[in-house]
Amino acid sequence: MSSELTARALAVIARTQHLPVEAIGIDQTFAELKFDSLDGMNILFAMEGEFDILIPDDRALAIKSVRQMVEELEVALAAKRA
Repeated sequence: MSSELTARALAVIARTQHLPVEAIGIDQTFAELKFDSLDGMNILFAMEGEFDILIPDDRALAIKSVRQMVEELEVALAAKRA
């Protein structure tokens, strides 16, 4: 997991949720951060825009934590490069 990718992802989450980036940890779940499903979709759309990628709906529905989001970004970015 790239530290640059993680930092960018945390920044996107912080921006979309109006939180300081320091309040978000890689190992936190969306539930721990008090993000509901709408928040999750807003974060997903922001990530897709930030990284110019598309995460399929079936994979997006499984994202329940910051780490899972970053892992999905890695997969999508690798597919984009291929």
